[in-house]
Amino acid sequence: MSRGRLTNQIREIAQERLGREIDQVELRLYPYLQYTMMNDQRLDPAKINGEERKILQSLREGGFIEGGASGLSMTKDFWDAINEILWISYVERGAE
Repeated sequence: MSRGRLTNQIREIAQERLGREIDQVELRLYPYLQYTMMNDQRLDPAKINGEERKILQSLREGGFIEGGASGLSMTKDFWDAINEILWISYVERGAE
């Protein structure tokens, strides 16, 4: 089972949909971002490490997200892209 593994297919989708390369840490951050947006829409600083903070800053600079602990928002395009990535990397592959 390859759930949550960064594959070439995931890299290609991220490049195509987001115009950026992602690494394993960023891929593993996406489920938390999805969960956060579907629930209280506030990041919990205790659940974010230094490397993830850098990724979040990069996503802010790229215009994909805004805010954080005081309130998180993201673009529809980013939402759609991370959900496609999550489907392929966690759901579809999880059925193998």
